Amino acid sequence: MTGSRRPAITFIFITVVLDVLALGVMLPVLPELIKEFMGGNTARAAEIFGVFGTVWAGMQFVFSPVMGVLSDRFGRRPVILISNFALGFDYLVMALAPSLWWLFLGRVVSGIAGASFTPASAYIADILPREKRAHGYGIIGAAWGLGFVLGPAMGGILGSIAIRLPFYAAAALTLLNAMYGLFVLPESLPPERRRPIDFRRASPVGSLKLLRTHRELFGLATVNFLYYLAHQVLPSVYVLYVAYRYGWGDRTVGLTLAAVGLATAIVQGGLVRPVVAAVGERRALMLGLAGGAVGLILFGLAATPWVLGAGIVVSATMGFYGPSVQGLMTRRVSPSEQGQLQGANSSITGITGMLGPGLFSVTFAYFIGSGAKHWHLPGAPFLLAALCLIVAMGVAWRATRPAEAEALEAA
Repeated sequence: MTGSRRPAITFIFITVVLDVLALGVMLPVLPELIKEFMGGNTARAAEIFGVFGTVWAGMQFVFSPVMGVLSDRFGRRPVILISNFALGFDYLVMALAPSLWWLFLGRVVSGIAGASFTPASAYIADILPREKRAHGYGIIGAAWGLGFVLGPAMGGILGSIAIRLPFYAAAALTLLNAMYGLFVLPESLPPERRRPIDFRRASPVGSLKLLRTHRELFGLATVNFLYYLAHQVLPSVYVLYVAYRYGWGDRTVGLTLAAVGLATAIVQGGLVRPVVAAVGERRALMLGLAGGAVGLILFGLAATPWVLGAGIVVSATMGFYGPSVQGLMTRRVSPSEQGQLQGANSSITGITGMLGPGLFSVTFAYFIGSGAKHWHLPGAPFLLAALCLIVAMGVAWRATRPAEAEALEAA
């Protein structure tokens, strides 16, 4: 990585950290703030919080391809910087929100501005050669892990001082990062590689059509769907699961979630590069899926916290998946389509964000409620998520077979 690229990569890293922090900082304080607006009605506040989460994921689904297409036309720099400034001001709106409707508007804008992950990922594809992209996306993955650690921790600590203080802190950090980007972020997409806006590509359905242009691309998109659906199990039921099974309180839950994020950050920030160099992107991808499946099975069968701890360590190998699949997918599209590709991938993530919470929470409720009469299995959601990854392994192995093997099979 050349010296001129390092400040830009640092800025992209911080941007992704703050995008994830935008979600994580809300987890400890947003339900309580909603509860205040609802007059202390916990049940009603829980319902509203669920609506907020679905709307946030919906905004990601709709606007991720828009961000990608805009960055393909106008360049990555303006889209990323405008998104950062918008997210910072949005935090201020939520900090000052006088009513529930203002808070809801803030979550809508947060979902839109937080879609800057799309042009940020395309930026990595622009500035790194193909053989180094997996490492670059490993850095982005480490940013996700770090944001997942810092978000809930910052929200919990600052929220204990004043419930709106986390919003002010997030606003200050995001706006400072945006101003830093004005000086250090060069444009990565030259004018000759840009393409006119096609509003069919800017829609979620239009962006997803790109994934059908190549057999391997479509297969990996299917794997992405299964992987990110499985990934929804943690934010959907983890807190309820460990409270039900072990009687853990907020402090222990927060520390173990921080451990999940830290383990993932270590894998993606420190191990992706040597592992991909040693075994290649295809095998690293399979390793991530297999390790994730084993880790989730340990989660689901964890009769004791020690088994759960082993699951956290083993499931951290899922960190090999994201950088490897990004490296494989970015090779299959042109430079002017990188934004559209990242928008399509983010749309898939948005779909799973809308489906996963309902799927896994209903599964959890069934196997500790009416279904428990026949088979009491509180870890059922994690076992279902592991099944998704096992199916994904089969699809991925077939989709990424070398062309020579396919030709021999056809003959």
